[in-house]
Amino acid sequence: MFTHSSWAPDRASSYERLEFLGDSVLELAIAHALYNDYPDFSEGRLAKIRSHVVSRASCAVVARDLELGARLQTIGRELIPEDELGRLMKNRNVLAALLEASLAALFLEHGFRKIEQAIVEAFAARIEYALTSHVDFKTELQEALARRGRSVSYSVLNVAGPPHDRTFTCAATVDSEQVGVGHGQSKKAAEQAAAQEVLANLGIS
Repeated sequence: MFTHSSWAPDRASSYERLEFLGDSVLELAIAHALYNDYPDFSEGRLAKIRSHVVSRASCAVVARDLELGARLQTIGRELIPEDELGRLMKNRNVLAALLEASLAALFLEHGFRKIEQAIVEAFAARIEYALTSHVDFKTELQEALARRGRSVSYSVLNVAGPPHDRTFTCAATVDSEQVGVGHGQSKKAAEQAAAQEVLANLGIS
């Protein structure tokens, strides 16, 4: 399962086929969790959160947390030069692939039901990050309002502090009514905060 293609006799003997299957196992587990836990989120927002959670970068973070690179080192020590092995152990794509291959192996051995919750728990911090830091609230709001035939505009209400440490306050106006206000260290951040407040106030998020 942890055989990298560079030391496998052929590509089919490496973890790449398992990686293909594990990718789908991961997507289903995360999609199912998001669908159940956030019934008020739109399809577009759920898709964006899932996309971040199952991304290569996110999988690599979880793989490091689970120390999968060490497993690669144990198996590859006799088959590949130490310097190349060290590089592979830190490579984001390799770590992500190892994680997906591991999920596929667990799925084949135990079935989806027995591993689903463990997958969600392993990615809990990535889901939390996507919910609080990664989501583009402005795009989500724009799409949600467009489906209702409404629109949003933003304006700067206030800029405070010296040039190197400014705080922006922006308002989000929906159909001539101010619905949200946000603060941030840039105009863009303040607009995102305002959009997030509108989503909450209108019961969209």
